[in-house]
Amino acid sequence: MADLTTPDPAAPRTDIREVVRDKYAAAARAAADANAGEASCGCGPGGCGPGGCGPGGCGPGVFGSALYGDADAEGATQSAVSASLGCGVPTAVADLHEGETVLDLGSGAGADVLISAQRVGTSGRAIGLDMTDEMLELARTNAAQAGVGNVEFVKGYIEDIPLPDASVDVVISNCVINLAGDKSKVLAEAARVLRPGGRFAVSDVIADPDMDEATRADMAAYTGCIAGALTEREFRAALSAAGLTDVEIRETHRVHDQAASAIVRARKPAG
Repeated sequence: MADLTTPDPAAPRTDIREVVRDKYAAAARAAADANAGEASCGCGPGGCGPGGCGPGGCGPGVFGSALYGDADAEGATQSAVSASLGCGVPTAVADLHEGETVLDLGSGAGADVLISAQRVGTSGRAIGLDMTDEMLELARTNAAQAGVGNVEFVKGYIEDIPLPDASVDVVISNCVINLAGDKSKVLAEAARVLRPGGRFAVSDVIADPDMDEATRADMAAYTGCIAGALTEREFRAALSAAGLTDVEIRETHRVHDQAASAIVRARKPAG
């Protein structure tokens, strides 16, 4: 299996983290200042423009708010959805139930947290985890505007989740795991915080098996959700190594000539 830590062994994980943090902080500031145009991980600062970015690039509707239908976005403010950085709608397939606790890894402006909060009801809880101060501020503002009380936004790294073992029922994420330097650690942490029988349901970018090394090594593409992506085989192996079972990976749409957005689901064994 290919190395799951970095696309370029010469690039330290902290450098990747800082590149991602800087780009997403800029996206949060732009969304706050402009009341959020479409600023997605493929269409925000350093990414593609609305018309795409040439061969292999993304076009409109590939990332961000365009992926959310009215029913998908119920519970979130328009500003939260407009500032979406995602490549899918994980809440559409997470099968959330009243009273559950949901954790969103890399929660950004908070859209998926607010959607989750409505679906789990007042007896449930939705937690957003993000490393970027600007995104956390934007998410808390969106939550206040939505008037929901069963949400919490926590600062931290998805490689080191600041929650106890077996404390959540569902882990979701929207086009963030592919940005992590150590994806195996992220998945191990997700498995750790899930309760027995808990569910993993994320949208993420999956690389084609023949993705070329130039694309993988392109640090700038980390904020376009391409360079850091695992192949389907690598993702399945990493989920299995983390102790998760019943793995399902289903492509939803192409985001690049060498990568696709996919729904990735798995479960922590009940035992």
